[in-house]
Amino acid sequence: MGQLLSIAVAQPRCTAFDVKSNAVAHGEAVRAADARVVVFPEMSLTGYELDAAPVLPDDERLAPLVAACAETGTLALVGAPVPGPRIGMLAVDGEGARVAYGKVYLHGSEADRFVPGEPAAIEVDGWRLGLAVCRDTGIPEHAARTAALGIDGYVAGVVHADHEAEVHGERARRVAADHGVWVATAAFAGPTGGGFDHTSGRSGIWSADGELVAEASAAPDEIARAVFTK
Repeated sequence: MGQLLSIAVAQPRCTAFDVKSNAVAHGEAVRAADARVVVFPEMSLTGYELDAAPVLPDDERLAPLVAACAETGTLALVGAPVPGPRIGMLAVDGEGARVAYGKVYLHGSEADRFVPGEPAAIEVDGWRLGLAVCRDTGIPEHAARTAALGIDGYVAGVVHADHEAEVHGERARRVAADHGVWVATAAFAGPTGGGFDHTSGRSGIWSADGELVAEASAAPDEIARAVFTK
């Protein structure tokens, strides 16, 4: 047996703009997930509210999430607007938070408020995980540029409307087929603001062969978990 990495995708309920209560919900999800890495949806700490203030890595409202990560040994990849400003992904562990990534492919009114980031990967226990946020996953060039960083997995936080429930699965299978990597996608469930009153849920994890190995339902607060192998 090769190296193993337990990973979960979570879709907690979200209160628009309320970072404090959302961080508590994220901490509860981390405890429930029982995974080394837990991935959350796009802008999961604020809801998809483009005028939400950037969340700084040292924001004291993140304390419940940091505490949960400390208790469980988890790395949480959470969505939030971050300095730049960017639509970002914060990497949170028991020591605190840092900005790990900024969405590369902005669309619509996002580009009026945010600046694009660059492809990025993080290393966890010998695994290199490429990072993505929503529209990034639909741009083959993004996966290719990220794969060029030498990745074993591609993890994304997204928000899709309820009628788009198949979208992230289609994209995950394409990434797996093109690059031979595991894919984990956390999708919002329930209302999230920004016009998304009904979101898709259905967070999932796909093997490097493109097989769906774990999937949540469309309901909020569900978690899907799997173990990456190589």
